[in-house]
Amino acid sequence: MTMDEDQIVNEDDGQPSFSLHTLPTRRFYLTRRGKILQSTTERYLRDDLGYGTMLVPSTLTGGKSTDTIAGKIVNLVPWTIESVASLWNVVTSTTSSYDDCHACKIRLAVVDTNVLLHHMDVLEYLRANDDDEGKDGGNKHNAIANAIVIPQTALEECRHRSLVMYRRATDLIRSSSSGEDGSGKRKRCFIVFADVHHSDTQIKASDSDDAIINDENDARLRKVAWFYGHGLYNYCQDRSMDQNVEVVFLSDDAQSRKLALLEQPMHDSQMDGVYYKTRSMREHVALLQKEDPTLHLLDMVAQFNSAPDSTNRSADNASKEIYYPPHIDSADLSYGLKSNRYYQGVYRSNRDSHTEGYVTIRRGEDRVAVVVKGSIDINRAVDGDVVAIELHSVDRWLGSVDEVQRDKKKGVGNNESEQTGESTANESKAGIAADTAEPTLKDIDNIAEEVVVDEEGQSRRPTGKVAGIIRRNFHQNYCGSICTVEKIEKKEGNDTPHPHDVIAEKHEREHADGVTSTVVFFPIDNRIPPILLRTTQRDRLIGMRILVSIDSWPADSEYPLGHYVKTLGVTGTKDTETQVLLQEFRIPCEPFPAKVLACLPPADYKIELEPGRLDLRHLPVLSIDPPGCKDIDDALHCIELPNGNWQVGVHIADVTHYVEAGSAIDLEAANRSTSTYLVNKRLDMLPSLLTTDLCSLKGNVDRFAFSVLWEVTPEADVVDVDFRKSIIHSIAALTYQQAQSLIDKPDKDCQDDIQAGAVKRLAVLARKFRERRISAGALTLASPEVKFVLDSESLNPTDVQAYTLYEANALVEEFMLLANVTVSKKILRHYPTLSVLRRHPAPNRSMFDGLIQKARTKGISLCIDDSKKLADSLDEAGKKLSDNPYLDKLLRILSTRCMSPAQYFCSGEYQAKDWHHYGLAAPVYTHFTSPIRRYADVCVHRLLAAAIGVAPLPVFLSSKSHLHDLAANMNRRHRAAQLAGRASVQLHTLIFFAGGEEGEGGGAKEEDAYVLDVETSPTSEPSFTVMVPRYGIEGRVRLSHIAVEDENLLRDPESHRLAYKDNKSGNILASVAVFDKVRVKIWVRSSRDRKELIVDLLEPQAFADPAVIEEKERITRKKKLKTKK
Repeated sequence: MTMDEDQIVNEDDGQPSFSLHTLPTRRFYLTRRGKILQSTTERYLRDDLGYGTMLVPSTLTGGKSTDTIAGKIVNLVPWTIESVASLWNVVTSTTSSYDDCHACKIRLAVVDTNVLLHHMDVLEYLRANDDDEGKDGGNKHNAIANAIVIPQTALEECRHRSLVMYRRATDLIRSSSSGEDGSGKRKRCFIVFADVHHSDTQIKASDSDDAIINDENDARLRKVAWFYGHGLYNYCQDRSMDQNVEVVFLSDDAQSRKLALLEQPMHDSQMDGVYYKTRSMREHVALLQKEDPTLHLLDMVAQFNSAPDSTNRSADNASKEIYYPPHIDSADLSYGLKSNRYYQGVYRSNRDSHTEGYVTIRRGEDRVAVVVKGSIDINRAVDGDVVAIELHSVDRWLGSVDEVQRDKKKGVGNNESEQTGESTANESKAGIAADTAEPTLKDIDNIAEEVVVDEEGQSRRPTGKVAGIIRRNFHQNYCGSICTVEKIEKKEGNDTPHPHDVIAEKHEREHADGVTSTVVFFPIDNRIPPILLRTTQRDRLIGMRILVSIDSWPADSEYPLGHYVKTLGVTGTKDTETQVLLQEFRIPCEPFPAKVLACLPPADYKIELEPGRLDLRHLPVLSIDPPGCKDIDDALHCIELPNGNWQVGVHIADVTHYVEAGSAIDLEAANRSTSTYLVNKRLDMLPSLLTTDLCSLKGNVDRFAFSVLWEVTPEADVVDVDFRKSIIHSIAALTYQQAQSLIDKPDKDCQDDIQAGAVKRLAVLARKFRERRISAGALTLASPEVKFVLDSESLNPTDVQAYTLYEANALVEEFMLLANVTVSKKILRHYPTLSVLRRHPAPNRSMFDGLIQKARTKGISLCIDDSKKLADSLDEAGKKLSDNPYLDKLLRILSTRCMSPAQYFCSGEYQAKDWHHYGLAAPVYTHFTSPIRRYADVCVHRLLAAAIGVAPLPVFLSSKSHLHDLAANMNRRHRAAQLAGRASVQLHTLIFFAGGEEGEGGGAKEEDAYVLDVETSPTSEPSFTVMVPRYGIEGRVRLSHIAVEDENLLRDPESHRLAYKDNKSGNILASVAVFDKVRVKIWVRSSRDRKELIVDLLEPQAFADPAVIEEKERITRKKKLKTKK
């Protein structure tokens, strides 16, 4: 028997298993030179693909994919739906039984590419069956259809246009598994149909040069809908079943829907197809909501136009207002990019405003940040969009960075930001004081912000405008609240409306359908503009925190259009606002996926000595950490050697033993990059089995470690150093306070105390190491950080305390610094261009100008030429301020805030002179000591292991471009984690000063504060900024009861001072200058669906608002009366 070309024969039984055909497609192309080229593509067609494929759970161990069902990791295997009878069983498997479905349609939906791209939230939505009301979870199923078919054509197009949506689609396909109750009923039913290779869904391709591939794809998708509709129609006809089944082709392409009606037989009674219906997603969801008014799904449908059918617009509004210039089409953009008329880059908004941002472009070998300012130049770009920009002429470029910063100090800001209320809101509200300045682009990513424009070396900041959008970044959710006209009308006594109110009043409207209305959503993230939502549940959303996704931004809409995704909770509650801040700073907080958990060791894993690992279990190793610490990264030991020297060891958790390079758990850790610490929770970089157990260097258990061992003299001179993979046994997990008690213990009582002897020796060495660092120019800076005392049940704050620092804290810090510096030198010697290091750039003089001038008013001179001179001048200032120690600390806090934070980088991207760490006065520095909570340390562990020859260097760490991307992500995640932690402190501060969620907590407080800055501009409202040491709060004290033009108000910019004189005598009644101590009241004002921390002045009383003083006196009288009773 010979094998035919068009058949594959099963060699075991001699019978053909399936028929295999080839379909040639010829196309002709016209080249630029006028030649006609023919392109022939052959596609294999099969007749055994049935009605699609699903992923189903299997007990087989050979499954190609894994998922988590009912908390268990299971294998998923493909299952082909071979017949229409099997298809019928699948479609009805999401309902209780067919007999119960006569009152409702059994629907199978075939989706177009645009549905996958824009309506994923609708596809993911699950609804409960009627008989599941009141059940927790219940038998839920897809809302839009019993089964959803995703053709291969649509899936491939989705992958080409958006990987984010493609991944969400594939996750949905994996979710087509049996119900958790074992009944066989499905929560979701997604079928993948290989229409590209199915012999029954082919179309005749045109061979002319007018053929458009997109039109052929649309035709093939309609053929898929016809295939399913025809099959189910005949199945029901043959069995004389009620025609209660409906196949729907969902597409937002109006032309494709029109063609669908022409390509099939029509019903006589209605203008609809016999085999399948065709609807847009909005039409389909509207029909579902008519069938079930409790289904609020219309809010999730994407918007693509500005909806002119509002009831409050004139009927002749045919010509809409065009707010923005049109985007350049893709063909012109492509040509412009090649000719360097346009430049491609990612648009990034400034953190405090969506009306100003930048695009990083490449000019030769350099990367330059181009400023894009104002809504017209931004032209509807949103943070994260890939755009093409056109540079302005040089005469429109901005001044240097220093000039811009000076303008900001003078009050020359962004007028457009002021109109949207961003700058006003950010400047007036009080909050947790910042630790450092915002990092510059140069610091973050080695991007130039200035370009030399003439022979004299003058530099300017290039500016440009967005010419077109190459790829949108609309596939993420934003958190915030809606502002409504109704809330504005209820306000009283406010002559100046909030800018949000003005925007809401302009854009809110009811629609002609009588069901939906447009409302304005204001994101918490100031980088994102207001979003116009079309919703059916306006009243329900008032006062709630919600998630919203952007759909489109047409030129005739002032703001982007979006759709509702889900409600997080009531505005202002702790749990809701915690979710909000995690969303705002994009902190990964999802549970670890199954493929990550599959990388973990088994539950019965035991740590035993391995070949090549140094056994150090005989050494008195101990750890020193804060109380309650569970993720213990580091431990120490110090013993006397026979030659009189001391051996010191820093032992760091050997995380890379469990996290294999390139594995799923490694990729997840690289994405998260850092653990995030909030006031009431911790979000780990690694699963808890590693974080708090196997990698944590807990007391009295064996653990794998990466050890740095020094031989030092008692005078702290390093004799030798060694790096070894080891196994240790910690004899104690001490707290800082316990370690301090050992340091303070008299020597005579430590003769036989192993722990005390080790800690005392470490303390002696730490003092000497610290003294040398400071003499070399290392800075001793300060932070305004405080900690909360939380209620054991509600976890609400009951008190706020300053951190108590012991010598034990400095002890641990010194040895961690020593280990990091030592390791950085080792890896740099072996990998001079591939080392992951940490740099701290010298501060820009313009950042310190304000502080230098303010310090001069107190007779203090600061020199910032280098870190040594700054350290010496701060020490000298401390002596002058010895009568007020907090002013010394305040000066160090303010100095820290004049510096950018340190950044991770690849050594091959910077010159050696730029590796310097300014704050530590170290030529090179890295992070090695916290691999449980920082991915940078994991990279450094791998570099060190390769340097000492115990493991090969992973391939990806040999690529400078990959290291650049890793460092950029680590910097971004590290900064986001810091900001999220600060936002969590801010949230708990609000709860504390508001009296707590349940009435506990502090309530309003009166405290001493110190003046940081005074507003002396003659055109600005009189105000000054204060720091409240007790709570680490910084806030603006507004003297709004004093008119700007009040002649008795004296402003002295040189002395940074405000004074108020008596109108008759001319005597000074009160004055406030920088660094003065004042008395303030801290309280919480609830407004606009949010709470704000307010700082009001109490003393000096002549400057205080009389209403505030009167309120204070009223409260005092009330307390006295209560005491008497």
